[in-house]
Amino acid sequence: MIKLLIADNHPITRKGLEVLFSASPNIKIVGSVDDGEAILEFIKKNPVDIILTEADFPKLNGLTVLRYLKNDYPDIKTIIFSGQPEEVYAINAIKAGAAGYLNKSVNVITINEAILKVHDGGIHLSNELTQQLAFGNRVNKSGTFYKKLSTREAEVLKLLTVGRKNKEISKELDINEKTVSTYKARLMRKLKVTNLVDLVNQAKLSEQLL
Repeated sequence: MIKLLIADNHPITRKGLEVLFSASPNIKIVGSVDDGEAILEFIKKNPVDIILTEADFPKLNGLTVLRYLKNDYPDIKTIIFSGQPEEVYAINAIKAGAAGYLNKSVNVITINEAILKVHDGGIHLSNELTQQLAFGNRVNKSGTFYKKLSTREAEVLKLLTVGRKNKEISKELDINEKTVSTYKARLMRKLKVTNLVDLVNQAKLSEQLL
């Protein structure tokens, strides 16, 4: 049986997944947690094969958790299960160490197939994104821009768009506050803006274009 840990800050999502896999012959849910810190606490004490996790948490976002897992728990596979556009965040999630990316709009069969594929050593992305990567095509300029971001730049931008301050970002990502400012300056250059308000607005606009 594949030991699956679910992580999502919406109780109804966690409950739905628990019901979904309750009768599965090959997947067993061994735990259900509601933030990134709880993921790390759970895996210290319990064996887990795959983590199906949201990317947006109040404590430790998904990309930061992936960094910890990649370094300290390389045998545990992670699938990001998010409402965020795949075109924007999937590539950076894979770069950070995820083995798959699922949008929350997918059906039950796709979730099951993704878990089995990742457990067998594969990488799961949607057919559409896989084809785009294979042929070098991008659906729009927004996707092209986000692909050019480093994983760390994507993390900083994500936290800025949800209102985190420099001090909070430095603490969450375990980097110097001055380094956060450097990343902000890089992001402003890449998005061609001159202040934080425009940076956040431009990032949100890019997501809406997808």
